[in-house]
Amino acid sequence: MSSRLRVATIVTRLEAGAGEVALRGALALDPARYAVSIVAGSGSRLLGEAASAGLEVLLEPALRSPISPADDVAALRNLTRLLRARRDDVVHTHSAKAGALGRIAAHRSGVGRIVHTFHGLPYHEFQSAARRRTYIAIERRLGRITDVALCVGTGVAVEVVRRGLAAPERVRTIGVASGGLPTPCVPRTRARARGLLGLPADVAVVGAVGRLAYQKAPEDFVAAMVALRRPEVVGVWVGGGPLAERMRTLAGRALPQARVVLAGERADVREVLPAFDVFALPSRYEGLPVAIVEAMTCGIPVVATAVNAVSDVVVPGRTGLLVPPHRPRLLAAAVAHLLDHPDEAARMAESAKASLGDRFADRTLGDALTAAYVGTTARIDGRAAPDGPARAAERRTRPPVAVGETDARPLPFPELEP
Repeated sequence: MSSRLRVATIVTRLEAGAGEVALRGALALDPARYAVSIVAGSGSRLLGEAASAGLEVLLEPALRSPISPADDVAALRNLTRLLRARRDDVVHTHSAKAGALGRIAAHRSGVGRIVHTFHGLPYHEFQSAARRRTYIAIERRLGRITDVALCVGTGVAVEVVRRGLAAPERVRTIGVASGGLPTPCVPRTRARARGLLGLPADVAVVGAVGRLAYQKAPEDFVAAMVALRRPEVVGVWVGGGPLAERMRTLAGRALPQARVVLAGERADVREVLPAFDVFALPSRYEGLPVAIVEAMTCGIPVVATAVNAVSDVVVPGRTGLLVPPHRPRLLAAAVAHLLDHPDEAARMAESAKASLGDRFADRTLGDALTAAYVGTTARIDGRAAPDGPARAAERRTRPPVAVGETDARPLPFPELEP
């Protein structure tokens, strides 16, 4: 028998920012005190990384982002069955869909403590008012069964409190962790990074890292590169996703006014970051992107959209430049300013790197999770949370396995992720 606290971390996709933070948090915990399992609907290289690190990895293919009543009901049923059988002490959910289904399943299963991380918010200005109202109502109901709401960045935490998505005393602001320092941006590493990307050593490069998905607005990146009117400048997007085919078409149409290279998903992101002269992220909405923190740590000047918690790290004129979302011409103008004023860009990059301190170190995230998991806050519905580690059986490290068979039945709420 073991006295380790048993934690089930549930995430829709073990990939991109939410997946990185979920995995980094799990790995930052003391293995002598915590036995952490990862439950994911899908994932990429991070699944293997989690298993190689000794974490138990469970797959539930029905846990998917798109609207699918049959899959949603199947995922809820399977997660509930899984959690009842496992008898975990803590369930920690990440991302909107896993956050909804995972918290309901944990509540139904009688899990002692339920923690949710808001990496961003499932509603935004680019949705209809009716859809936003629906999402807010759902989140408010879920907040009643949530012991601790961890918010990635101050902007997210402020919105969670303002909208009443969780009781104020349950809201905590955390940072992100990226699992190590990126390669510093110096001439030697820049030349090597450009070699890895197949780029000439003497061109100016504007880069972005993120999923090719609606949230990240990659089409605005291409539009900004066209609006830049500098065909000698190369735009590079690192990351894959559902819009990959569309982006290849847009990149082709941008020629010859702009050259945009789609580098796809890569395991060596930290090694290729030094290739960028400017990092530009045009997201429609965000929490606090890991990619921006990594770019700043690398020493690259940043332009980003003024959404959610991005301003926690991108302070206009001091640590980078902010532009409104969905305004590619303004994004292009900000990028041009940094390219044309390298001394100012270098000053901002240095200031950004210095400002990060240890806020985004793995140990800082680990400390925040420890406080969330062992706190004594009673839930609004009156159920008591655990005061400390519960006794649990030791588990062998296993490769990813399926959680359960799928089933179908209408679900009374829509998809929570665009």
